[in-house]
Amino acid sequence: MKRIAVLTSGGDSPGMNPAIRSITRAGLHKGLEIFGVRNGYQGLLDDEVIPLNSNIVSGRIRDAGTFLQTSRCAEFMKEAGQIRALEVLKKHRIDGLIVIGGDGSLNGARALHRLGLSVIGLPGTIDNDLYGTDMGIGVDTALNTIISLVDMIRATAASHRRCFVVEVMGRGSGYLALMTTITTGSQVAVIPEFRMNIDHITQVLQRRFTSNHNNSVIIVAEGVCQGSDFMKRLLDTGKVEQEIRLTVLGHVQRGASPTHYDRLLASRMGEMAVLSLTSGEKGSMVATVNGRLQLRDFDDILDRRKALPGDAIRLARNIGIELGDVVES
Repeated sequence: MKRIAVLTSGGDSPGMNPAIRSITRAGLHKGLEIFGVRNGYQGLLDDEVIPLNSNIVSGRIRDAGTFLQTSRCAEFMKEAGQIRALEVLKKHRIDGLIVIGGDGSLNGARALHRLGLSVIGLPGTIDNDLYGTDMGIGVDTALNTIISLVDMIRATAASHRRCFVVEVMGRGSGYLALMTTITTGSQVAVIPEFRMNIDHITQVLQRRFTSNHNNSVIIVAEGVCQGSDFMKRLLDTGKVEQEIRLTVLGHVQRGASPTHYDRLLASRMGEMAVLSLTSGEKGSMVATVNGRLQLRDFDDILDRRKALPGDAIRLARNIGIELGDVVES
C-alpha cells in the first residue's frame, strides 16, 4: 500500500473536510502518497484525480461541505462505469480508496471492493440512517444547526401566538426530526417511522391554544411530505384556530462549521481508515459503537434499515410529544 485516494460522494455533510484532512495527514505520516478525487464518482470517471498534501488540507478542519466536491453519478451505478473507474485508479497506481458518504456512496464502494479494489468507507450523512454506526459524520452539526434555527423561530411564534411547521431533512429516516423535536421543546414530530394521526395533532394544537400556550412547533421530516403539503392538510381540517406558518430549513442544515464532536469524529474515522488500509483491511465501513470505533463489513450493514433509538421514542412519548401510530414494518 503506497498510494491511497479519497473521494466524497452524495450529499455533503459537515465534517467531510476534517475527515479528508485527517486521511491526508495520517497517510503522509505513514509514508503514503495521498490523492483526492474531485466531484465524487463522476470525477473518478472523468479522471479528476489530484495530489493532496498538508498545505492543501491546512485549515480545512473548520470548513463545512467538502472541498473535493461531490455529485451523484448514474453511470457509476452500472458495472461498465465501475470497471472504468478501476481503470482510472490503476492509471494513477492507486492501491486503496476511502469513500465518504451515505448509503448510495457506500454501495458504490462495495461494488469496487467486489471488483478487487481495497476500499474503506466512512459514514458521511446528516440523516444518521446508516445501519451499523451510532453516529455519522455531520449529524451532530446538523442537529445543532436545527436547534439554533428553531429556537429563533420560536421567538416569533411566541410573539404572535402562532404555530410553526418546520420542515427538516430526512428522506427515509426521522432521526433529525425526532431528536430536534425533543431538544427544542416542540410538540409534534412527523416522521417516516410513524403514521401521522392528523386528528391527534389538531387536538394537541387546540388544547395548547385554548390553554394559553403562546406557541406550538411541529417538526416535519421531508421524507414524509413537504411542509407545505402538511400545513395544507392541517388547515383543511378546519379544526385549528391558531395561525399557522411554514419554515423550510433546506440545505442550510448542512452548511454550518463542524462542531467539536464532528471534527473529532471525522478525524478519528479518517485516521482509522488509513490504518485499516495499511493493515490489509478492506470492504468495511468505519463505525462508532458505544463510543468506540470498529470496522463493519459492507455486507453486514448495507441494504439494512436502521431503527430509531428506542429510548428516544420512549422519552418523546413520556414528555408529551405526538408521534403518531407505529408503521407496520
